[in-house]
Amino acid sequence: MNTETLFHYVDHTALKPYVDWEEIKTLCREALEFQMASVCIPSCYIKRVHEMFPKLNICTVVGFPLGYSQTEGKIAETIQAIEDGAMEIDMVVNICDIKNGDWKKVEEEIAALKKAAGDHILKVIIETCYLAKEEKIAACKAVTDAGADYIKTSTGFGTAGASLEDVRLMKEYIGKHVRIKAAGGIRNREEMEAYIAEGCSRIGTSSAIAILRPDHIKRNPQGIDAL
Repeated sequence: MNTETLFHYVDHTALKPYVDWEEIKTLCREALEFQMASVCIPSCYIKRVHEMFPKLNICTVVGFPLGYSQTEGKIAETIQAIEDGAMEIDMVVNICDIKNGDWKKVEEEIAALKKAAGDHILKVIIETCYLAKEEKIAACKAVTDAGADYIKTSTGFGTAGASLEDVRLMKEYIGKHVRIKAAGGIRNREEMEAYIAEGCSRIGTSSAIAILRPDHIKRNPQGIDAL
C-alpha cells in the first residue's frame, strides 16, 4: 500500500493531558497536508480548531480515558462537542458495567450517545486490554445492537493497545454495518498495513508522520509551523 493511501486511514491524534495549542495547530496542518481521515483532539480545542481549519474533519473523545462517568455526562460532552464543530465522537464504554455483566446498561448507553451524535460518526472504545475473550465478544454485540458506527480497540492509556488477535475477533463478531478502528501502540508501517489488511477502516496514532514521513520531521523538527 502506498504512503498516500495509508495516510487516508489515520486519525491523527494528540490526547496527552498537557498538549498545547502550538502542538494542536501543527497536528491540524499535518492532517490537511497529508489528507488524513481526521484529527483526534481534546474537546477543549474543538471550537478553536474548527474556526481556524473549517475544512478539517475533527474527532474528539468522550468519557475518556476511563469510561465510568455517568451517561448523562457523556451525552452532554457529545452534544457540546458537535456544537463546537466535531464530526466524530470516540466514546469510552463503561468498563465497570461490562465487568458487572450489565450488558443492557452498556447497550443503552451506547444507543443514547448514538442518538445524541445523530448523523455524526460514533466510535466505541472497549479497551480490550481489560476484557476477557467472552467480554470482547459480548461488547461486539452491544456495539452492533446499539447502532454505533465503529468499534475501537483501545484508548492508548490502558495497560496495552491494539492487537491483531483482537481485531480478528471483532471482525468475526461485529455486525456488517460496524467498522473497526485500531489504536494504541501502532509504531511502524508494517503494523499499520497489517491492521488494514485485517479489516480496520481507521488507525488511531500520534506517530503517523514519524512512521510514514520521517524525512518530513528531519527537515522540519518544529513541525509544519517551521515552514
